[in-house]
Amino acid sequence: MTSDKYYIPYLIPAAILTLAFAIRLPVMMRFWRIDPNVRSVGGLLLLASAVFYFGRPKTLALLNSSTGISNFAAPLVYTLLTMFCASCLIMIIHWRGGDPRRVRRTNWTIGIAYAAVVAGLWTTFAFADVPVERLRDLDTYYANTPWMREHIMLYLGAHTIACAITAAVTWAWLREVTGWLRSGLVLLVIGFVLNLCYDSVKLTAVFARWGGHDLDWLSTYVAPPIASVCALFIAVGFILPHAGQALQGLCTDYYHYRCLGPFVRELAGLDTGSVRLPRRSPISRRLVQRRTQISDGLLRLQPYTDPGVRERALAEALARGEAPERAAATAEAVAVVAAVAALRDGVEAGAGDGPVAGAAAAPDLVAVAKALRRSPAVLSLRARSGPSDHPESVTS
Repeated sequence: MTSDKYYIPYLIPAAILTLAFAIRLPVMMRFWRIDPNVRSVGGLLLLASAVFYFGRPKTLALLNSSTGISNFAAPLVYTLLTMFCASCLIMIIHWRGGDPRRVRRTNWTIGIAYAAVVAGLWTTFAFADVPVERLRDLDTYYANTPWMREHIMLYLGAHTIACAITAAVTWAWLREVTGWLRSGLVLLVIGFVLNLCYDSVKLTAVFARWGGHDLDWLSTYVAPPIASVCALFIAVGFILPHAGQALQGLCTDYYHYRCLGPFVRELAGLDTGSVRLPRRSPISRRLVQRRTQISDGLLRLQPYTDPGVRERALAEALARGEAPERAAATAEAVAVVAAVAALRDGVEAGAGDGPVAGAAAAPDLVAVAKALRRSPAVLSLRARSGPSDHPESVTS
């Protein structure tokens, strides 16, 4: 058997494609019956990984030897590749959407056309005379052989058409999306364009054989690495929107959880009835618990809030040139600190009847937490004896 030393390992792209399939598996299991997009993407990833698992020269040799038919693995792998092409087109049709009846008709047309290609692959292979096992250069070795010539052109033509349409439609869709989805689509476009490069290299080598020239090295040594790189781009293109959004959400939740720490410490000692969660709890759950704890504390403080303190703090923050959103957060932070001081100093409940942060105004709790830690108005108020004096200026 021919050595694989010139090949980029097939298992690397196969493993990455399988990983992409595994990452999307929970979504596929949840929406398999109701979302055709989920089914098309899942089938595409599964077929793409199967092409690389079965396309390894060692696997090809094993398939040939187990069936006793030389080069039997060729139509099998090309069938998987053709089904991958059909999955690409079906995925694009579902992405574009439109009239459900038109989508179904188009999908049936694609299915019938590529089923005919698969039937043609097995028919041409059955009539072809391929006695010599070729694990790495079958396309060029048999390029001038009757029926095998048609066999090769069938799979390359189907693959070229599918990749060209997929790349064009995906490129057009780039203008309509943003964020992680756009980044994933860019990688998909690159992957399918590289697939067209793969087809071009293969076809160049085959056409050279037809013209009596020898460019077999293009098909043998250049095309397989291109195919492996294609798989990497396609796999990451499907992984990135889902994984990127999940990672961004995780980082945002952690950032907000950390930012709300000063708010929780400010309200420490208030009876909010919150339950302490285990440290291993998901950060999203801990963030919800921290926000709930703060909201309960603010409700506890509401009877001790003096609206005049907040109004003066807002006016002074605006006078200092703070943006309206930041000034509102500063005023809420001052109101919270003053209300906490009033509660701890034993001021009679109900002396303040204005809302605090978390009431109808619903300010950004993270912004208020930052103001509690950094605002000069809050720092000045902490240095005072307490809010009970009701000064003309909360920062003077």
